[in-house]
Formats: sequence, structure tokens, C-alpha cells
Amino acid sequence: MQAARSHTDLLPTLEHLNRMEEQRLSFSATRSTQAVRRKKEDLPGYRQAFALDADRIIHSRAYTRYIDKTQVFCLVSNDHITHRVLHVQLVSRIARTIGRFLGLNEDLIEAIALGHDIGHAPFGHEGENYLAALCIKHGIAPFQHNIQSVRFLNHLERKGRGWNLSLQTLDGILCHDGEVHANRITPNPDKDFTVHDRELTQKQSDATAKLVPMTLEGCVVRMADTVAYIGRDIEDAILLGLIQREDTPKSCRAILGSSNGDIVYTLVTDLIANSFIPGSMDDGKGHIGFSEEIGEQVKQLKQFNYTNIYLHPKTKQNLPLIKNCYQCLFSHYMDHLQKGKTTDSIDIMTDMNPDYLATHSSAAMVCDYIAGMTDDFFLKQATAVGCEVPQKQ
Repeated sequence: MQAARSHTDLLPTLEHLNRMEEQRLSFSATRSTQAVRRKKEDLPGYRQAFALDADRIIHSRAYTRYIDKTQVFCLVSNDHITHRVLHVQLVSRIARTIGRFLGLNEDLIEAIALGHDIGHAPFGHEGENYLAALCIKHGIAPFQHNIQSVRFLNHLERKGRGWNLSLQTLDGILCHDGEVHANRITPNPDKDFTVHDRELTQKQSDATAKLVPMTLEGCVVRMADTVAYIGRDIEDAILLGLIQREDTPKSCRAILGSSNGDIVYTLVTDLIANSFIPGSMDDGKGHIGFSEEIGEQVKQLKQFNYTNIYLHPKTKQNLPLIKNCYQCLFSHYMDHLQKGKTTDSIDIMTDMNPDYLATHSSAAMVCDYIAGMTDDFFLKQATAVGCEVPQKQ
């Protein structure tokens, strides 16, 4: 029987993989050996740094909860409608395809893509808005899902120890902002953890602050986020009878295609053809972006989706009840913490490490607790406190 190989037997393989990156990746790609962590890790390991980040994210409890998080359409009894877990997988796949053709680091791309939406609250962007308003009402910074994604992975997972992810991965997650339209993104590579913390604070105080990723890989994920949702949301809306395919702008159908498959192919091809990956220090920072013609059509299609899908009355019909549930749950949990109740089974982050408990107000703890809920758990908790909850249709 062959003896098991120890980690030291595999270290030469790690060195070989790192050498292979030097040969395979473009000059401007992020090498795994460039990964920077806030805390030095002395534990032995043979996985490349960004592959380790991706593994840590996909094995996190927060990632598991993607399975029941709204993407756009909630409370729909149709298993073919996109949930958040599928969206992040689509972003990862699309971004890795782009990265492969551009000679970028696919492990870093995967890590950013898998983690970029992990902080979303129940019921998508509407839930985010309700939670943000409640945070402001209780005197804390408004909730933002990209900031919460960083918090979950680096500060809340493992009872407050976090996963000690690399700066490059956390930066890409913080700066993903796929809803903000941009034809082209140029990275800002001059960052360290001091800059990262400053940008987190800046974003907390001003949600409109425009942050850009430090790596070309982060830029790819940000563009792939748009590619992944823009056509897929149309397909879901058609399936639910909200729109018909012919309702989409004629110029978009002619140039981008009429199906999600056509749209994804067109956008990915255009990004590969029109992005610039520097081959030397003299070539500048490079950029990831669409051609002018395609970028204009993407902008039009985003506007169409916003008006005809995201603001459609059927999309919003359950939101008044969900908003009331947010308010009731927040008040209930605040009362629970402030009165020191321990008679029910609700922990509300009280099992976290002492440092978390010492530095977070009751409102911040409630925000973290609600943000981590799946849609289904949220509704069960709302029912338990006496809220009227919407039913799947």
C-alpha cells in the first residue's frame, strides 16, 4: 500500500506551478506569489494563494447561504429562475473565460467572483435598501452588500476570526459594483491594506464613492458581473411573463443578440478584443472594457431592464410586506439584545469572539444577523414574531 504524501512532498509542485505562472500569464497579470495577507500565516501549505482564497470562500458558511438568496425575482415557484448562487457561478465562469484569453490569473478571478455578492441581504437589492434605512435610523452606517461581503469573509466568519483572505481578493470584492455602468475600467494598483481600510471607510460614509479594483483580474470580474446578469434577467422576465423578447430595444437585439447566450457571447468577445493588457512597464496600467458601440448598447439594455423588469409592478408586489418584516425583525432583535433576553433560541451574533462583542453596538449586531439570513429563514423568523409574510406564487 502506497504511503500518503506529506505536504512537504508537494512543495516542489507548488514551486513548479508558480514558475508556470511566470511563463503562462501576461506581464500585467497578478502572480500568486504577489498575494498579500493582513496576518502572516505560518501554517504549511502547498496550494497557490488565490486558489486558497477561492477554497476558503466556497467552504464558508456565508457561501452556503447563497443557495436561498434572491437575485432579482423573489417568492417565485419556478426552479428555473436565477438565484444568487447561480449568478455568482455565472460571473465566475464568464470572468475566467475572459481572463484566460487575456492571460490573467484565473484563481484570483474565481475567488473574487465567488465572493463578490456574499454579503447580500435577504431579497436582493430591495432588502439591502430596507436594511440600509434601518441602520441609518439606529445611528450606524447604512448597509451596503459589497462592504458586508468583505465583513463576512474577513471579520464575521469563523466566529469573528475571518478567513484572512488576500488583499487582492478583498479589494476585488469591495470594488465590484457591477450595477454602475462603465465602458472601461483601469485598475488602481497602488494599494495596500492601509488604502483598503481607507476605501472601506470612504465607501461606508458615501455609497456613491467610485472605487476601482487594484488588479486587472478585479476589473474583469466587475465587467463580467454585468455580462452575467443583463441577459439572464431578460430570460427570467420572459419566463415569468413580464416582458416579451421583442420588447427589448431593436438596436440591442441587432447588435448584441436577442437571447442570453447570444448576448453573453457578444459581450465576452468584445471585452476580449477591446481590453488592453500591458506587455511592459512602459505600456501603462491597461484596461478592461467594451468597444464604444457595444458599450452604448449595454447601457441601453441596462436602462431597459431597470424600467421594464426591476420596476415592473409584479417584481415589486410583495415588497411592502417584506419591508414591514424587516422593520419588525430589526425592532424585535434590538429589544432582545437590549433587554438581555436569553429565553429563546436566537443568538443574534452573541456567539462571536469577545473583540466583536466589545466593538459592535446592538444595531450593528442585528444588521449582521439579518444580512446573513437566507430568504426562507428570514420569512420563518418574521412569521415567528407575528408578521404577515408573502407567499410564493
